Amino acid sequence: MRHTAALRTGDAIASEITNEAWRTRLGRTDLPHLTARDAGRNLVRIAGAHDLTLFAHYGTDYAGHLRSMDAAVAAVERVDAFLAGIVDSMPDDVLLVVASDHGNIEDVRQGHTTNPALGLVVGKGHAQIGGEWSSLVDVVPSILRVLGIADAGTPAG
Repeated sequence: MRHTAALRTGDAIASEITNEAWRTRLGRTDLPHLTARDAGRNLVRIAGAHDLTLFAHYGTDYAGHLRSMDAAVAAVERVDAFLAGIVDSMPDDVLLVVASDHGNIEDVRQGHTTNPALGLVVGKGHAQIGGEWSSLVDVVPSILRVLGIADAGTPAG
């Protein structure tokens, strides 16, 4: 969780990806404008200094709640370009996991859907976990296994 100073120096990615909401809604006009693809590349650079990096994005959920197909298409295009920037610049030893907690944007006529949620795994180790998810609760244990933390449910000590 980083804020304005880190966004200003490129050491964070805004949840909405491009800094545009921070610039327009919060008046932080000194923040750089990023393309979604550049933001993806930047996230790879930031993540390179860590064993695990989490990024939360809710723009697609917000667009679904607007019940606007134009907003939905724009949100999906932004995420698509963001993911392209990540995948294009990911080192070979990195695993990218994208998980969603629910559907929403695939049918803007309603709120959250009961459709299966998105799961995407790309990079080193993807075959280890690619087919073992049946629900959202399967995501964290599989990531912990890839990190070498075999039984995260057992208390330390």
